[in-house]
Amino acid sequence: MTPVTVAARPAARHGWTRAAATVLSGLAVMFALAALGLWAAGATGLPDGAFARVVAATVVTAVGGTLELTGDAGPLARTRAGLTVMPLSVTLAGALVIGAGFLRPLRHRAVASARELAGWAARLGLLWLLALIGLGLAARQTFAVDVGNGTLSDLAGLFGGAPTVGFTTDVPLTVLFGLLWLAGVLLLALLVAPGAPLPGRLLRLREPVRPAAHAMILLLLGYVAVGLVVALVAAATRGHPAETFAVILLGLPNLAWLALTLGQGATWHGRVDGPFGLPMPEVLDHVLRTPDIATLNLRTLTEQDGGMWWLLVAQVVLTSAVAFLMAARSPAWVAAWRHAVRLAVALALTVLMVCLLCRISAHYGLSLLGIGDLGGGLSGELFLRPRLWQAVGLGALWGLVVGFLGALAARPVRRRGRVDVPAAGPGTP
Repeated sequence: MTPVTVAARPAARHGWTRAAATVLSGLAVMFALAALGLWAAGATGLPDGAFARVVAATVVTAVGGTLELTGDAGPLARTRAGLTVMPLSVTLAGALVIGAGFLRPLRHRAVASARELAGWAARLGLLWLLALIGLGLAARQTFAVDVGNGTLSDLAGLFGGAPTVGFTTDVPLTVLFGLLWLAGVLLLALLVAPGAPLPGRLLRLREPVRPAAHAMILLLLGYVAVGLVVALVAAATRGHPAETFAVILLGLPNLAWLALTLGQGATWHGRVDGPFGLPMPEVLDHVLRTPDIATLNLRTLTEQDGGMWWLLVAQVVLTSAVAFLMAARSPAWVAAWRHAVRLAVALALTVLMVCLLCRISAHYGLSLLGIGDLGGGLSGELFLRPRLWQAVGLGALWGLVVGFLGALAARPVRRRGRVDVPAAGPGTP
């Protein structure tokens, strides 16, 4: 009898057409979320047809790009403005779509060469570079500031100081940070996805890195899912649905991942002054709207609303769940203390990322004839920044505790797939 031959699986096809589809689908999702969120926030009423450019600017900031705010109020006046914030709903949606598109042609593979992965990533990177340049050139606009009909308007007309504000993109920095963002998304996709192939030399990273990385993604997505449920309930019961949907579509992870750090006991410092505000939940606005720099943590939140202790409950439940899942996906021979250390490192890095991404800084103002801030709704400040190393240390501590307990709880659970056993050393019977 002729032996049966099994045809080898054809190489994955990941050429320029698939790369273009991946990049365009990611951009389409990001533009759709940004446009819907800005529409819900009332940005469609911006003058001079600026809505499309503001959407482009939102996508630029979502991938780490840099916007420069500009202002002019004539020779005897000065405007000042600054903005640092990432709309993480847009960021997360784009990362999930592009990461899935990157992994799709590599599925059903156990190993992929470094050359193949680099070539596939390079195709995506080149098309992404062109998209970043286009976004950078499109995201620029100037607006006139309405100073009303009072004394301020008379002074502005007398001295030629009618103020204007606008934004433009620092294209080189946008390209740099946008490419770094893409590289991070592709690397995380390879590390997190259970079936993603790795080069042969990196296969040893699957056991110590992939379960922990997968657990952290589940934790972040779990917080976003819980935040979405809370936001929808708030929209249905407390009114202001358009405002709430604007937050969901633009900045839900900003609030959900802030809650993650607060539930661990971390402290943030911030201030809200002027017309700026935090639309959801209102308790944040109450804590931060003080004459001096405010302290935001679990204690100050519960002083405003006793129900904020649920942040601690959510932290215990969600981190314990992902610790258990991480241990259940790891080989049975891995000791509990190793799970604890790995989860501690992973959670500390995750908290560090959250603290860097969720910081907010925004300010603007107008002065005329050197006389300070004119106020009257023409000045404001909002900032929120973490006590960074305290938050990272608390993340590591939580990881040690729940990682150890999760490993103990997962011992009776049968692991899926092959259970790896360490090779016997010399002289071992």
